[in-house]
Amino acid sequence: QVQLVESGGGLVQPGGSLRLSCAASGRIVSINSMCWYRQAPGKQRELVEASTRGGITNYADSVKVRFTISRDNVLYMKMNSLKPEDTAVYYCKADVDEIVETKTYRGMAYWGKGTLVTVSS
Repeated sequence: QVQLVESGGGLVQPGGSLRLSCAASGRIVSINSMCWYRQAPGKQRELVEASTRGGITNYADSVKVRFTISRDNVLYMKMNSLKPEDTAVYYCKADVDEIVETKTYRGMAYWGKGTLVTVSS
């Protein structure tokens, strides 16, 4: 079983910054992609940015320039110039190839439990 653990959320004033982290653990053969989603109160979950074999792609126009993701063994998202509308639970999702017992399973999707970001004065 693969686990994703997010950290770095919290309360920040408008204009402030936070850096979120997502660490994957388990019998991982390879990580095909890692993404950040967010879900604001009363809204659907939306894809923010993704790191894939092809590079980094931004999906949410509202965070362009302000949010930047990077990845080594951990997925990060640096969030600058935060706005109240950025308030949401931020989730990490990974698409991995993993070993279960002696068999390799490809393209398995896992979610973290989320980390809450609150932007308020």
